[in-house]
Amino acid sequence: MAKVVLVTGVSRYLGGLFARRLSNDPSVERILGVDVVPPRHSIGRAEFVRADIRNPMIGRIMAQADVDTVVHMNVIATPRDTGGRVTQKEINVIGTMQLLAACQKSESVSRLVVKSSAAVYGSSPRDPAMFSEDMNPKTLPRTGFGKDSVEVEGYVRGFSRRRPDVEITMLRLANVVGPNIRTAITDYFALPVVPIPLGYDARFQLVHEDDATAALILATTGPAAGIVNVAGDGFVTVTQCTAIARRPVLPVPLPAAGMLGTVVRRSGLADFSSDQLTFLAFGRGLDTSRMRAVLGFEPRFTTREAFEDFARHLHPSVPGVDGVGAAVTEAAGGTATALSRVFDRIQP
Repeated sequence: MAKVVLVTGVSRYLGGLFARRLSNDPSVERILGVDVVPPRHSIGRAEFVRADIRNPMIGRIMAQADVDTVVHMNVIATPRDTGGRVTQKEINVIGTMQLLAACQKSESVSRLVVKSSAAVYGSSPRDPAMFSEDMNPKTLPRTGFGKDSVEVEGYVRGFSRRRPDVEITMLRLANVVGPNIRTAITDYFALPVVPIPLGYDARFQLVHEDDATAALILATTGPAAGIVNVAGDGFVTVTQCTAIARRPVLPVPLPAAGMLGTVVRRSGLADFSSDQLTFLAFGRGLDTSRMRAVLGFEPRFTTREAFEDFARHLHPSVPGVDGVGAAVTEAAGGTATALSRVFDRIQP
């Protein structure tokens, strides 16, 4: 049972939320919250420790506090929040390596919980309808957060072979949404006009921020569960989400989506990568049988309910969006057709 818990990434929203919720568990005697900058939000009764997990000093912190459980929340999905892709990769990959090295040397650590992502499965038209935890993707993520997550999981598997005495739970979370969290997917559906891949309407699953936190709490205080997919029941499609969010759409040929994503990313409106655009074209499905049978977790929100809760807190894209949305979408369809013809001509 977790007594002294070290949580990385507490200055980020989900890490802070986790620390606050874990603070309500009286069986946890002490919580250490680690990050490079002080949190702007409450972290409950967690003690903030200013430290960089890329620095070997993290091992001394574990030893001094006699930490028995490490919860690794500091795998960052959006480069915008770290100052760029290079820093993001350093924190995700180098930081995880240093953290695991400290765990390996620790005599007190007996459990490791890792917040991973369903992005490890990638997205492709050859994927199965549902990914179970023992399946491999047809096409591995080649860039960004998805690639980082694959590398992080590889290091965790290596750690488990070197320290078989340490219990490990790794949660592959579907895209997290909610009224307060900001991610690439929430920024995307908050755009005034949402670009969608022409001719595609991907289906995918989501998990509410409260459910993601509850699953991580259970992974910390309950029995070890290994690798577990975590997602709300059911699916939504891209066009269903734009309708729920009351956003007009701009259909864009997939070859042009990358260029448009670059423009949007540089504008600061949303973080886009080629893997995220592929996800919006082909989607992803998760088998959550182990979530219930092994982790013993039942989400409160379905995928649709999670998105609806997020959408309720969105500001209208433009005044009277309900009236103009259809007109913009219809006009966008004509523009997309013209763009499609152009790209057909330039394709080899």
